[in-house]
Amino acid sequence: MARTPFKTIAIVTASVLALAMPATAQDVVPDDLTTIAEVPTDFEPPRTPWGDPDLRGMFPIDNIASIPMQRPAQYGDRFYLNDREYEQRLQQAAGSDERYEAEDEAGTIGFGHWVESDASGRRTSLLVYPADGQLPAMTDWAQEMYESGRSSWTPNTHFDWVSDFDTWDRCVTRGFPASMFPFRYNNGIRVMQAPGYVVISLEMIHDARVVPIVDGPEAAAEMRWPGDVRTWMGQSIGWWEGNQLVIETTNIEDGASVSEDNYERGPSPLNMATMGVPPFNTIPTSDQAHVREVLTMTGPDHIVYELTYTDPEVFTDKWTARLDWTRDEEYEFFEYACHEGNVQIRNYITAAAAGVENTEGGAAEGEGSGS
Repeated sequence: MARTPFKTIAIVTASVLALAMPATAQDVVPDDLTTIAEVPTDFEPPRTPWGDPDLRGMFPIDNIASIPMQRPAQYGDRFYLNDREYEQRLQQAAGSDERYEAEDEAGTIGFGHWVESDASGRRTSLLVYPADGQLPAMTDWAQEMYESGRSSWTPNTHFDWVSDFDTWDRCVTRGFPASMFPFRYNNGIRVMQAPGYVVISLEMIHDARVVPIVDGPEAAAEMRWPGDVRTWMGQSIGWWEGNQLVIETTNIEDGASVSEDNYERGPSPLNMATMGVPPFNTIPTSDQAHVREVLTMTGPDHIVYELTYTDPEVFTDKWTARLDWTRDEEYEFFEYACHEGNVQIRNYITAAAAGVENTEGGAAEGEGSGS
């Protein structure tokens, strides 16, 4: 998989100054750390030549890639780190920066550059609802799908065929909304606009979401596909509410795979790979999944991105994540050569087959020697 060149993430002087500042310019930390700050809406963004708020730019989210999806237990009911915890996080970021620079100087760019994140924000988790920072409980059906799901992420999966792998394993897509969340690498997001459209281009697997812009939710409802028409990224339709871009997505492919034996839908889950998701990073998706996104430009170089996910067949409540996007126009997308070098699928299958053969052969020899 192609990697982006190293960018300096944090330096010691900036870290020291940041201690006296909010986590980001767009997310003011309240005095009560158990209260999530309101998203500021008083910034007046520049306008495109056709008059829409101009969100165009490169907004990589590497800098928040190590913030967990769910809140770790040690933070209790706090949405934000306290001063001591935040200083430790910044020191960790500065240490990563020093290791990256050492690799550059030695000409040995390696793993330190592969995992380009620093969790420099002050938030304790990406989730802001439920208030406890945890994903809602799954329904019984979803739990069954979760436990029977097949993916290289899940343990005890015997890999007989390509249907035993999820779409990310196979270099197809991370799916939606998984693609909007950070992971260990390839966290670039580019926003492009044209009259009547917003395009959200993603570095990972180079997915591109082409979002038509309409007059409002009523117009969007008239454009909806039939329920049995679905895609991996769903059907996204957007509109402006003041300076905020609202996008609602339905018709999301449920992540099911195809069985080699009967080519019927199976229980392979949609991948939700980001730190702090339940074990194995996989979450089932039903045809009832609905996503509402709100993009708010809070400064010339900052966007607050909020995503609310509802799937009543999977979760017992909705959940909302808030991500802070910061502009970096020096960040670049390079070729994402995933299919071309993806020997993982074949190796998993052949290794699994070899393991079965060796196990069966060993059993047969043992029986023979004991008789």
